[in-house]
Amino acid sequence: MRQAQVYRWQIPLDAGVVLRERRLKTRDGLFVHLQENGREGWGEIAPLPGFSLETLDEVQPLVVAWARGWRSGASLPLPAPSSAAFGLSCALAELHDELPASADYRAAMLCTGDPDELFAALAALPGEKLAKVKVGLYEAVRDGMVVNLLLESIPDLQLRLDANRAWTPLKAQQFAKYVNPHFRSRIAFLEEPCKQRADSLAFALQTGITIAWDESLRDADFTFEPQPGVGAVIIKPTLTGSLQKVQQQVAAAKALGLTVVISSSIESSLGLTQLARIAAWLTPGTVPGLDTLQLMKCQLIRRWPESDLPCLQSDRLEPLL
Repeated sequence: MRQAQVYRWQIPLDAGVVLRERRLKTRDGLFVHLQENGREGWGEIAPLPGFSLETLDEVQPLVVAWARGWRSGASLPLPAPSSAAFGLSCALAELHDELPASADYRAAMLCTGDPDELFAALAALPGEKLAKVKVGLYEAVRDGMVVNLLLESIPDLQLRLDANRAWTPLKAQQFAKYVNPHFRSRIAFLEEPCKQRADSLAFALQTGITIAWDESLRDADFTFEPQPGVGAVIIKPTLTGSLQKVQQQVAAAKALGLTVVISSSIESSLGLTQLARIAAWLTPGTVPGLDTLQLMKCQLIRRWPESDLPCLQSDRLEPLL
């Protein structure tokens, strides 16, 4: 006999979370909980405001209708919105034991705050020294100077940079001007430096700085093809679609020799632990981008290892079925 429940949840966020010039005070989403023959599966559906094409209010009736149909024994296609397709496919994968349990909980250290404390923390990192810097929030020249200082001060440091398409070609060049050419090979990649893909490709060829596609993967005209200067893709499953579509994108990128990074869309701890499992399964050996739990005030259903945030269970959530 099948059982299904859909829950709605809301988590307060730190006051400083700004997405595309919009301050996000809470993270809202749905959980679906499927049970059949003594097995269970959970999935998270959490459209990311400003990035997802769908809203939570739009997907909620679709998810509830799907769960009702599944509970009655129907075999239904996944809803079209990416967040719904991903979350429901994860619940089914857990239910059918198709999502491996092993997980990769590593994270690239996010470089923010006091420089002296930052240098000490980076120097103390064991093994591979990998960190991430958000660029494009301030002046491009300042970003270039900060990145150069980090690479100069810590000779074995590798950096991932994310610009979120913030720069014009001129500002991108201003950034590169302040990064010593001898250090640029230690920039693992720079995500989406410019608004236009052609400008980003030109930047990579002119500067020798490897770029990565993130937002571009969701452009209607994007195709996986060899492109000089492109070394990585950032896959955000909540914005991508079903688990099967995520697998297809990973395979297409790997066929081109690209590094594939599984990255979060500010999911809850439940969603993040599933992404860690997906990363260990589909991109073993590559540190995923799952460092967003620090933005939240609590965890839900499943704990992230070593996090001391309180973890709320389903009795604290709003049931919709």
